Amino acid sequence: MGATTAEDFTARLRRREQLVGYWVVCDNPVGTERIAGLGYDYVGIDVQHGLLDYAGALSALTAVDARGRAAGLVRVPAKDPAWVGRALDAGARGVIVPLVDSAEEAAAMVRATRYPPHGVRSYGPMRSALRVGPVPAEADDAVACVVMIETAAALEAVEEICATPGLDAVYVGPSDLALALGARWPGDPDVADALQDAMKRVAAAAAAAGIAAGAHSPDGATAVRRFEAGFTFATIASDLTHLEQSAAAPLAQVRPADA
Repeated sequence: MGATTAEDFTARLRRREQLVGYWVVCDNPVGTERIAGLGYDYVGIDVQHGLLDYAGALSALTAVDARGRAAGLVRVPAKDPAWVGRALDAGARGVIVPLVDSAEEAAAMVRATRYPPHGVRSYGPMRSALRVGPVPAEADDAVACVVMIETAAALEAVEEICATPGLDAVYVGPSDLALALGARWPGDPDVADALQDAMKRVAAAAAAAGIAAGAHSPDGATAVRRFEAGFTFATIASDLTHLEQSAAAPLAQVRPADA
């Protein structure tokens, strides 16, 4: 499946097509613009744990749109309707909402992405009017609402969350979900099997509800395994991770660790 365009991203997400994304945590619009032109289906801009504030997210979304290929998504810092509205007004094609624990909270986030009468989003499209249009009903149809499954409560309620009307996708944060399962650190091997079972449950619940399921991945090989496990979209690594890896590689050639 070829790379999507920003305009058809949400439709393809809802059709559960396989989509590959990239994660941005650095406030570096030029770097983000380069990444957005590589062929990824979407670029996730992390305002929760990343190094960007609202102005940084706005610049990152502008950089993504400049290439005309990837869709810009924003992981908002909290399950806050005000932040959801600001991200969408800035031109995000969708929001990823962290730490959603129940179907009721998922429904509240769906309402935050929709204008009345179907939601509570305040009308002030600002930059988004340039991308998805100023007509509320058209905007409602164009933006994606994605909630994260990363807590014990969310895992327990995942079938009900996935059945939330209007919800487009669920997204697993493996690190937080591992901690919720009792891991001492995100890569703790003692919970590896439990984490795998939990992720299978999330993918199955999304498939049963007919919505998309995504997960973060440290590399491309892991993303392939996510698809094999039933996930329909996967985000790869981050700009900061790859910056460090790229800078370390030539240093290791000049100064081998065993020298």
